[in-house]
Amino acid sequence: MIISSDQLLKAKHEILKEINGIGNIVAFELLILLPELGKLTRRQIASLAGLAPKANDSGKYQGYRKVGHGRAGVKPILFLAAMSARNSKTSGLRLFYERLINNGKKKMVALTALMRKIIVIANAKLKSLLFNLKHS
Repeated sequence: MIISSDQLLKAKHEILKEINGIGNIVAFELLILLPELGKLTRRQIASLAGLAPKANDSGKYQGYRKVGHGRAGVKPILFLAAMSARNSKTSGLRLFYERLINNGKKKMVALTALMRKIIVIANAKLKSLLFNLKHS
């Protein structure tokens, strides 16, 4: 396999699997669909994944914030990761999801926030890996 022959990809794959909700397949898919992981800011990676809130305002009107667009195929993969993290009994991400629900957020809104949290965590972990490799 390609992952086992490339040390950097193998290290990225292992780090992604450490995150609750991300397993083998989701880690592979994220590495394929988002090669920029670890190289962008949290806002940029959320926007690239289609999970950045976009304002729907005009004048005094304040509409709902919507997420949309982004790279095709990323959101369904992150949705699976969010569902898995939400159902995990030992996940800190589950507590985040439950806190949002208890604060009155709808389930889909909370899942979308969880998806964004997962991709931001993945980006930060890979950014840390790249920094450590560069400075070692």
